[in-house]
Amino acid sequence: MSGCQNRQGGNPGIRDGRQLSNAARAAEMAARASYGRLLAFLSVRTSDIAQAEDALADAFAKALDHWPENGVPRNPDAWLLTVARNRLTDVQRRQTRFPTEHELPDMPEEESSGREFPDQRLALMMVCAHPAIAADLHTPLMLQTVLGLDAKHIARLYLMSPAALSKRLVRAKTKIRDAGIPFKIPDREVLPERSTSVLEAIYGLHAHDWLDPADTLGEEALYLSDLLCKLLPDSAEVLGLSALIAFSHARVNARIVEGILVPTDEQNTYLWNDGLINYGKRQLSRAYRLEEVGRFQIEAAIEAVHIERKQSGETDWEALNKLYHAYLTKVPTAGGLVAQAAITGRLHGAEAGLAAIEAIEETVGPAFQPFWAVRADLYARSGRNNEAVACYEKAISLATDLPTIEFLRQRRIAVLPN
Repeated sequence: MSGCQNRQGGNPGIRDGRQLSNAARAAEMAARASYGRLLAFLSVRTSDIAQAEDALADAFAKALDHWPENGVPRNPDAWLLTVARNRLTDVQRRQTRFPTEHELPDMPEEESSGREFPDQRLALMMVCAHPAIAADLHTPLMLQTVLGLDAKHIARLYLMSPAALSKRLVRAKTKIRDAGIPFKIPDREVLPERSTSVLEAIYGLHAHDWLDPADTLGEEALYLSDLLCKLLPDSAEVLGLSALIAFSHARVNARIVEGILVPTDEQNTYLWNDGLINYGKRQLSRAYRLEEVGRFQIEAAIEAVHIERKQSGETDWEALNKLYHAYLTKVPTAGGLVAQAAITGRLHGAEAGLAAIEAIEETVGPAFQPFWAVRADLYARSGRNNEAVACYEKAISLATDLPTIEFLRQRRIAVLPN
């Protein structure tokens, strides 16, 4: 996000390292926790996503100039909105197609407290999912505007060219502005057809930083999924996604211990959040009653099986096996295939698991890190330590986050020959 880059203006005598660090941290927190809400609020009032992005980027840059000298405001979000509005007002003076200052209503004062401006991210997401926009751009556009991911990151997720994706996203935003697509929740009869890509974007928001102990984005995804449930209370997939995110977020405090990833079946269940678990169970029960089975509902059911270990004390691998079979008929993903092989190893022994994992090697490809981690575990369980070490080393070379790397290193050490 260009607006979060450090700028070196101001009085260097006042701007000491600690002040700059605090300001940068506050700006980063606002960007992570509120970027989508801020951008949606501005976009709804300008009907121009790109112009709102520029104004918000300028506000973040000014925050890093202003906050170290003057202190972080009590309401950083409102401060950023005020600065962004000023930027938009300057632009409208030069370009008459933008609203005049009095046509940018309801901007909160910077020193007001609390979240006083409305959350309009769903309206922005529905704009991104408009049928006038190419279907394959719906979710990437939402990930950029609501989550704040840059095009390079999104392109990597979708195996696309970053340059080509950037150009297409820019053209899509221009089309939204020039076509006058309304920034509002559409009528109920068209909501379901737009909900698929909205669900994918919320899921992406949830999955983006799932190893972050703070999991701020996970909280935002949970809030958005709950909001979508209110709009589409009879959608099994919407309810399923809400349950899935709740179950996953319930385990956030148990995922990493002393900087090391802890697998779900080894986590301390006392650290799981009972309130979120109960919420997820209610949402999943509502989805079941609708008798429509989809991807997110199955994923939520998989999470629910893991959650049941808190009551039973053990993982029901047979139930997981059946659910992954159902999941793979809906979404034959590399992650699902690898998980199914791991479960086969639990149910029928390590050698059976190895046969299953080797059967999918060509399908998932040589660069899929979970494939090597599961293969290493299965070799270790079968007593073939040399092969396990080699696979752990491969998995470590492909891992991108420190908790996973530390987990794999510990497992590798455990199987090293004496």
